[in-house]
Order: sequence, then C-alpha cells, then structure tokens
Amino acid sequence: MANAQAARPMTAEEKKVIFASSLGTVFEWYDFYLYGSLAAIIGKQFFGGLDPSAQYIFALLAFAAGFLVRPFGAIFFGRLGDMIGRKYTFLVTILIMGLSTFIVGCLPNYASIGIAAPSILIALRLLQGLALGGEYGGAATYVAEHAPMGKRGAYTSWIQTTATLGLMISLIIILVCRQALGADFDTWGWRIPFLVSLILLGISVWIRLSLNESPAFQKMKAEGKTSKSPLSESFGQWKNLKIVILALLGLTAGQAVVWYSGQFYALFFLTTIAKVDNVTANLLIAASLIIGTPFFIFFGALSDKIGRKIIIMAGCLIAALTYFTVFPMMLNAANPGLVKAQQATAVTVTADPATCSFQGSPIAREIDFTSSCDQAKRVLAQNFIPYKNVIGAAGSPAAVKIGDKEFTSVGGTLNDAKNGFSKESAAAIGDFKKAVMEEAKAKGLTAKADDAAMNKGMVLAILVFLVILVTMVYGPIAAMLVEMFPTRIRYTSMSLPYHIGNGWFGGLLPPVAFAMVAATGDIFYGLWYPVIVAAGTFVIGMLFVKETKDVDIYAND
Repeated sequence: MANAQAARPMTAEEKKVIFASSLGTVFEWYDFYLYGSLAAIIGKQFFGGLDPSAQYIFALLAFAAGFLVRPFGAIFFGRLGDMIGRKYTFLVTILIMGLSTFIVGCLPNYASIGIAAPSILIALRLLQGLALGGEYGGAATYVAEHAPMGKRGAYTSWIQTTATLGLMISLIIILVCRQALGADFDTWGWRIPFLVSLILLGISVWIRLSLNESPAFQKMKAEGKTSKSPLSESFGQWKNLKIVILALLGLTAGQAVVWYSGQFYALFFLTTIAKVDNVTANLLIAASLIIGTPFFIFFGALSDKIGRKIIIMAGCLIAALTYFTVFPMMLNAANPGLVKAQQATAVTVTADPATCSFQGSPIAREIDFTSSCDQAKRVLAQNFIPYKNVIGAAGSPAAVKIGDKEFTSVGGTLNDAKNGFSKESAAAIGDFKKAVMEEAKAKGLTAKADDAAMNKGMVLAILVFLVILVTMVYGPIAAMLVEMFPTRIRYTSMSLPYHIGNGWFGGLLPPVAFAMVAATGDIFYGLWYPVIVAAGTFVIGMLFVKETKDVDIYAND
C-alpha cells in the first residue's frame, strides 16, 4: 500500500497533517528563542537576589530545567500515545505547553513577590518541559505514519523547517517590541512576546481538533496489536533498549549540540563575546535562518534517496572539524577592532590556584567570591575579556596584568550583619575593578562592535554555514527515529532518545559553555563541549547505527 502511493503528490489531508503537527514545533522554538534572547532580562526580573553574572547563568539554568524533565514527559506522554493514540495525546501536550508560555508573560517579578517569582518560573519551565517531551515524538510519529513510502524524509522535514519559523517569529516580535517600546521593553515590554503565544495556541488547537488518527495506529488498533505496556517493551527488552541507546549516542546527542551551537550559541557569541548590539545580531540570525531554511527540506528529501545516516553523520563531523575555525572568523568579521586589541594586549591573572573559586557557579553571589583571585577573575569574566592564568606564589595576592600595567587585586571581608562586603572591602574592590576596566577600555578590550567596520557579509555567510550544518543533522532526524522502532512502541521509544539528546546534551549547552568560558578566561573554550559531543556521535553512529530509509513502518511491528 505504501509503495503504491510513493509517487503521488501530497494530498490536502497530508498538508493539513504536516501543518498542524508543525505548529507544536513552532511553539517549542518560539519559546526557546524568546527565553534565550531575553535571558539577561529574565535574570534581572526573576533572579534579582544574585549578582549580574549569576543572574544570567541562573536564568539559563532555569530554562535548562525545562529541558532536563523532557525525557520524563517523553516517557509519560509517549506511553499514552502508544496506548490511546497519537492525535489526542499531542493535543493535550500543546495545551499545556502553550498555556505555560503565556503564564510566564503574566508572572510577577522578584521585586513584587520575592522568592516566589523564580520558584513559579521554574515550575512553569518544568511543566512546559514535560509537555514538550510528548510533543515532538507525537508530531514526528503522526506525520511519518501519514507519509507514503519513499517520502518520509521530505514530509517530516517540514516539522524541522517550521521550528525555524518559530525562531524567526520570536526574533521579529522581539525586534518590533524593542523598537516600539525603547527603554520600557526591559521593564515590562518583554512580557508581550510571551502573551502573543496565546494566538499560536488557539490556531494550533483549532486545527488539531479536526485531524484524524494516524493510519498506522488505526491499522494496528484494528488488528489488536497495540502495546499493553510500552515502557517495559521499549526499555525492559534489550533488543529495543539497545536501539534507544544507539539513537541517543549515535544520533540525537550530536544533532542537538550542532543545532544549539549553530543558532542559539551563535547569537550568544555575537552579543556577548563579539559585543554586537542586540538588534544587529538578531537581524543577522534572522537573515541566516531565512536563507538556510530551505535546506531542511533539501536534506530531508535527499535522505529519501541517499539515506539519513550519511547526511547526519556528515553534519556532525563537519561541525566538529570547523567550529574552532569559524567562530574566531566570525569574531574577527563582527568586531575586528576588538580582535586587534586582544592580539596587541596580553591579559594575565597571576594567582595562587588554591585561592581561586569556580567562576561559572550558577548560584554564586558577589559575596561568595571573597579572595583576591576571585575578584581578579570576576571582573574579567563578567566583561568577557580573555585572559591567561599564571601560577603565583602560595599565599600571594592575585594580580591582573593588562599589557605593561599590573593591578594588585584585593579580597573582601564580609559584613555578616548586612549580608555583604564591609564598607572598606566594597570600596577597595570597587577601586580595583574601576582601575582594571579603565585600562581595559583604554586598550580597546571592551570595544563594542563598530557597525561601519563590521563585515556583515562575512558574518552572515558564517551564520548561514552554521545553519546549513543544523539542517544536515536536523532535517532527516525525525524520519530516521520513527523508522528505528516498531509502531506499537514507536511514540515512546523515539521520544526518549530525542529528548535526552535535545533536552540534556543540547539544553545544557548554553549554561555549560558560558560557565566554561567564565571559568577559564578563554572565550572559545565553551566550543569544546559541542565539538566533543558531535565527534563522539559521529564515531558511534558510523560504527553502530544502521541506515533506515528503506524500512516499511507498516510492516515494522
């Protein structure tokens, strides 16, 4: 039946299936980029009790918390999807997901309700993460089971394309709100993009209510072959569990870090390390998405012809081999003046290692960094000024050297009664930081990107290259995951490795990379995380993962 339909054009019903299923992914990435792009504002609004660096890291970790619970949502909703059907399960997930996003826009901030604000925010992120865990697997399974044999890659790639549409919508709404509201955007206007999500939710629910159950599930149900225990079949039997593990380590882990690096980390890199203004950075990212989006369809359709595995593995390998080349190139194109300043002026921190704390701590406050080493590294890390570490004599105070000028750092004495540094310590630390920053500024180490000097064409070309790598790993992934598992446990089995990969390996990339940069002083050090994971996925995938494009999912029961 499926082979006979392979050559026919897409029907109106199939178009509606793809559109309705993809709206959930729009939600996923719309919220992702909203939160990611506004992480600094969200940190100030909901984590006001922490210092600026910790606010940003904690905001990213609150976001990552939603990703951490996604595998549990995959298990819960995947089980329901395999037992009662795809349609109703992922109708419930989009309701939970959409309402959680909307409520973030209504939530009072830390100044209004104190510790309850971040607590509720994290609870909403967890709730949304659970729903997201059931959303993607349902959408991918639903579309693939409607697709004719030989076109599953092309059909499911539309889900990946529409994910990028969600990113573009969020960028456009943020830019419009920023331009219209000016300074008010940081105080209350940031809520508008979250509130707008209610429109997407209404459209999605309305369309999904009109859909029919997938043909493969209907056939399986009519034959009485539905699983009574999808969890034990998926993860309690080695023949299926082995495939779940391979799907995670040999496919989705690498796919996730390439995806996050190519879009979210690229934006973070432009705005913080390259010091490009938010509007310009968002416009460049949006332009790269517009140019790169058709490649989702291209690689999805190509995978129907030459195979899914070879395309995904090639994307992981190219990413692992090129990240340490293209990100420095992007920095040089975006802010050549800053690069020249970094090359002309060496910055070192000389300190006794025993006195140095981990600068990437997500829950640290300024008063947790009391040693002279901590204060020396703190001022550089907060301003993304690269430095090298020099081992100092035991017990000696730390010193920051910028070019030929050296500044002896100071530690801080706490005033327990006021839960902060003593007046004398605060003044000394303030004087030290002021002196360091004045010299760093004089040497051009804090220079904002000059719009006239920026090679926007080169920056855009690099961003497009990164997006094309994203399309290589992400375009064919849905079809391949669907084809790896039998219909009776497909929803459950494919959802778990996808969400561990994207929720844990990918979702943790922003805070982990940020912490790695802050801890080492190397602005490129965070790239080691995606490079190692992508390279590992390439090796495991090439050795152990089998090609799936010719699998008949109707017979794969």
